[in-house]
Amino acid sequence: MTRKETVARPERSSRTRSSPQSVGTTRGRAPSPVAAPVYPPIADYALIGDCHSAALISRCGSIDWCCLPRFDSDSCFGRLLDWQTGGYFAITPVGRYRVRREYLRDSLILVTTFTSSTGEVQLVDFFSMRAGGRRYPRRELVRVLHGLRGNMTFDVAIVPRLDFCEVKPWIYRSGAGGHFAVGSNTGLRIFGDVPLQLAGDHDLQAQVEVRRGKKYHIGLQFFPPDETQTARSGARDTADLKAHFLETRQWWSDWTSKIRYRDGSGASIMRSAIALKALSYAPTGAIVAAITTSLPENVGGERNWDYRFCWIRDSIFTVRALGNLGLWAEADGVRRFIQRSAAGNADELQVLYAVDGKRRLTEITLDSLEGWRGSRPVRIGNAAERQFQLDMYGLIVELSWRWSEFGVQPDKDYWEFLVAIVEAAIEKYRLPDRGIWEIRSTPRHFVHSKVMCWAAVDGGIALAEKYSLAAPLERWRAERDEIRRGIETHGVDHRRGIFVQSYGSEQVDAALLLLPGVDFVRFEDERMLRTADVICKELASDGLILRYKSEDGLHGPEGVFLACTFWLAECLARQGRRKAALRAFKHASTAANDVGLFAEQYAPHAKEMLGNFPQGLTHLAHISAALALNPKPSHRPATRKKAAKQRAR
Repeated sequence: MTRKETVARPERSSRTRSSPQSVGTTRGRAPSPVAAPVYPPIADYALIGDCHSAALISRCGSIDWCCLPRFDSDSCFGRLLDWQTGGYFAITPVGRYRVRREYLRDSLILVTTFTSSTGEVQLVDFFSMRAGGRRYPRRELVRVLHGLRGNMTFDVAIVPRLDFCEVKPWIYRSGAGGHFAVGSNTGLRIFGDVPLQLAGDHDLQAQVEVRRGKKYHIGLQFFPPDETQTARSGARDTADLKAHFLETRQWWSDWTSKIRYRDGSGASIMRSAIALKALSYAPTGAIVAAITTSLPENVGGERNWDYRFCWIRDSIFTVRALGNLGLWAEADGVRRFIQRSAAGNADELQVLYAVDGKRRLTEITLDSLEGWRGSRPVRIGNAAERQFQLDMYGLIVELSWRWSEFGVQPDKDYWEFLVAIVEAAIEKYRLPDRGIWEIRSTPRHFVHSKVMCWAAVDGGIALAEKYSLAAPLERWRAERDEIRRGIETHGVDHRRGIFVQSYGSEQVDAALLLLPGVDFVRFEDERMLRTADVICKELASDGLILRYKSEDGLHGPEGVFLACTFWLAECLARQGRRKAALRAFKHASTAANDVGLFAEQYAPHAKEMLGNFPQGLTHLAHISAALALNPKPSHRPATRKKAAKQRAR
């Protein structure tokens, strides 16, 4: 890799004005392996991945989170959740330095540039990509040090801690300059031209002086432990890693060339699309909500969840957003994954699945880990898989309707499943549920949930009419109208003329902003105009939007849910209130970090990210809001009523 290749057309970063942690450059002394447990801000991390797994790299060059070989595997580097025992892979300058970072243009290759009084060095990080990687990934993480001028000294520390920090691996040499770290169900092959030495029994370390023009390479590759003998015979060297950089750069260039939009740097449509691609699991098409678990919604609080799974509700946003960007394969991959995982018995539908479609995601706590900044409990698995959420039915049917807009008709078998889904919505819509926000208090009659039941029936009718499919249309129309009457009677504050969070409540909920998206009500309807205004007033926090303010069965506050502000921006844009929409959009966009990544939530007063990171739903909402602010009419989804009128002609 030449210097030109390292720095060729890097994407300029757009640094958030809201967070002092990501403004300009950073001066600091590199933390030692025995530094006090001071966790970096979430915004300090950047993402690399290969559509199978991913890693988070801090501004000082430390990989503090990585699960291999899948997003939902046990961590091998987990300092993000326990600074002392979690394990890490750090390549950090010795002494004082400044740092800036960016992705190579339209890629997920991270370039971190360290500058000191003696020199300047780039650290290039990426997961290897290749053609055919969906089925045969390399599962290889590559780190390259490249001297640009003068000289700098770097400490290298590789401290694997397997099975969520419970297992210290057996490390042994393997060939010239190579090592294996083996334990539990994980084998890591570590190789390259950095002179790594054993530090005790479980760690590797080195110190290298990087001069102008000099390069050092380290590759880390996952193998099942029983395959390490085979892996040992297949020697890897720096020539492979150099070739893998070029191949990875070309892979990302080829993929991003399919995207219809070329926009700015930092928080951009392109960067959000790349982040979503990184969150996708190539073998099945699933997209995880985030690559992390238990990053808190409130520092020190209990709102800590595992997001390394695929939620059905995200699928609608994914199909619409990626479809509008021209990413048909990715949108279809998500659709097919949801169809496969959810198909069968409608009564057994659940809201989330593992990336391979597995249903049982038992939630347990890891009491041995202290959590990010002491935020306990640390959880793996997610109890939401057992929750009853009515919006599931509408989501499944809406997914098929949205895909039909791209010309895909449900086949006979899948239509039978959709009919069962519609019937389940009709049967169960009168029941209270946990809602879109998966509350852990007493179930309620959430308006958004009831509307999604209405959407299941309405979408079923629309599909049946569009493709002349067999269905009891007369009865479905009567049931659909009955659901609407209940919502408009009990789900509206008639005094204020607004939709409310749940039957009998006077509070609003940001999920109400989604009602026009399933054609229940027009964006320009007076009730939606007033509902959006009340949400702006009652759920605002420093210009960003909270999900709700009602009791949810958990202790402590949470930050603002960033997707909600983007939902507001899209709603306002569709209502013709462009100035207000643009203000909300720009304000939410400043919550991205310096490389354009969003977390789940944000704390306006502390000006820091909260929750799991990077958050797919936030990036999806960001894309949809950006497209709503774009004047092209193709970005506005056709309503089912409009489609019916066109068919009638």
